[in-house]
Amino acid sequence: MALNPWIFNSPTLTINTSRFFLPFAVPWFISSDFVLLRATKKIPASEFSYITPRRRLSVKACKERRENNQTRNSNETELERELKTEEMTIKPAVRISERKLIVKDRTILTGVPDNVIATSGSSSGPVEGVFLGAVFEEEQSRQVVPLGTLRDVRFMACFRFKLWWMAQMMGDKGKEIPLETQFLLLETKDGSHLESDDGNEENQIIYTVFLPLIEGSFRACLQGNGQDELELCLESGDADTKASSFTHSVFIHAGTDPFDAIADAMKAVKLHLNTFRLRQEKKLPAIVDYFGWCTWDAFYQEVTQDGVEAGLKSLSDGGAPPKFVIIDDGWQSVAGDPEEENEEGGEKQPKQPPLQRLTAIRENSKFQNKEDPKEGIKNIVSIAKNKYGLKYVYVWHAITGYWGGLRPGVKDMEEYGSLMQYPKVSKGVFENEPLWKTDALALQGLGLMNPKSVYKFYNELHSYLASAGVDGVKVDAQCILETLGAGFGGRVELTRQYHQALDASVARNFADNGIIACMSHNTDALYCAKQTAVVRASDDFFPRDPVSHTIHIAAVAYNSVFLGEIMLPDWDMFHSLHPAAEYHASARAISGGPVYVSDAPGNHNFELLKKLVLPDGSVLRARLPGRPTRDCLFSDPARDGVRWVFLIWI
Repeated sequence: MALNPWIFNSPTLTINTSRFFLPFAVPWFISSDFVLLRATKKIPASEFSYITPRRRLSVKACKERRENNQTRNSNETELERELKTEEMTIKPAVRISERKLIVKDRTILTGVPDNVIATSGSSSGPVEGVFLGAVFEEEQSRQVVPLGTLRDVRFMACFRFKLWWMAQMMGDKGKEIPLETQFLLLETKDGSHLESDDGNEENQIIYTVFLPLIEGSFRACLQGNGQDELELCLESGDADTKASSFTHSVFIHAGTDPFDAIADAMKAVKLHLNTFRLRQEKKLPAIVDYFGWCTWDAFYQEVTQDGVEAGLKSLSDGGAPPKFVIIDDGWQSVAGDPEEENEEGGEKQPKQPPLQRLTAIRENSKFQNKEDPKEGIKNIVSIAKNKYGLKYVYVWHAITGYWGGLRPGVKDMEEYGSLMQYPKVSKGVFENEPLWKTDALALQGLGLMNPKSVYKFYNELHSYLASAGVDGVKVDAQCILETLGAGFGGRVELTRQYHQALDASVARNFADNGIIACMSHNTDALYCAKQTAVVRASDDFFPRDPVSHTIHIAAVAYNSVFLGEIMLPDWDMFHSLHPAAEYHASARAISGGPVYVSDAPGNHNFELLKKLVLPDGSVLRARLPGRPTRDCLFSDPARDGVRWVFLIWI
């Protein structure tokens, strides 16, 4: 895609709009001494040709030389021995040998334990790779095993630094691999890691992809330890869901092009799991090709119907007409539990502000038509489409209904079987995010719908919204399900049930596949996403935090290396009138995802917006998700402490 010369000049972001690298075809390897030149069906040995480091001989020529010569040197004797062997051993490109994980004749891990199991990945399609698992002495709900020692190999990891979100981490030794790593890319080369490919296969850089998977009721992730070992961690999230034997917990694949290697690995994993689809196999909702506005940073939870109309009018009058709007958190009917009180000095004081829970399907009073309250949210949808020419209206809800779930015992909500559950985060999440112990959800619990009733809830909510003219939903807080698996067969099973119900309801009620996944960066959810095609790519845009902006752009770009294979990454809203506005706008322009702002009414930079938005409200969208270029994959602009050019290719 060619961009106009007006595109933004950012001090830390350079746009590269072409694939500067060449896709190299990697042959499949057998032994270090011989390369098979021709092997189709069952060919007689006399028709085989071989290459040795010293000569090329056919079987017939070798026999003639033996008859003519009275003596043979030692090399010929060895060759004859090889030729008498009908089958040659083909070494897999990825294998474990002598307690080493070897990738295309390069040693990646050393000291692989005996209880680590390798299974060929050939059954998962044409991609050559290997699955790793392990056997343990006892059945447990959480198992950890070292896969081997990792040193002197540059890596890029996508790990969850929060329950909800991933970010990137770079390093060159096992101890630097963070907890909750869900994607790992290694760079290995004979000699310097920094040399470029020169066409000599022996000197090419090899990129190795590690994808921890779902196996049965267990979800896998990677982590490092103090001995530079790469560890595999398997968890069910339910003390009663245990196992001791795993064979397909991590998939490993390698190639000379990192992006092709990742894409091929994801195709193999998709065929193996058969629980999700790839981005290019899904229907993209039409909002991705239009400019939009979200109410969140403009109003937060104080959003009203009048506020939504004011925002639409302000943007339209300025010449940047939005064609979709996301009415974010603040439109639903919610309430807190009755305050629990304690007595100190004769006074009753609340222990903590009560967590809000959903109390009804319909909207709250802020979104009811003053003249006809029964019309509800349909009123603002009609205003948006008929008065301001919007094509699409989306609304927000949490995957459990609301942040605190459904309030148990509320009239007309009993049919969903909501019961109080207390989230329990995994050890890795807790160590990365220790503040979870004081989180309101941990202390006050969540009203969790019975999994058997969750489709009924989604369908009734979505059908009501669709009848009002709503075209889709942004579904938030998705990772919370992994913390609630106890008693439901574990985190994977609970997540699967909720997402199957969600997919079915969206398919029934929103014809344009109208859904955006948010706070959903666990593989429990990602690897069961058969329909959802758009995913928020990182933690929020924080307009009031000046140090967050480089962190945000780096995170969305590096996360897109992984997420972009499964869904179209959404780089989030931003403010057009802001010190970092051009930086964010330039990134959105080449993100490949939706472009939308969260400006408060009247606070806009229309000169900037008109560079992004065409007069008809559409945007020029890149064909592929924006990702760091190959030479930037293992350098971190957010943590390296140096000022350098950050390249993104589309």
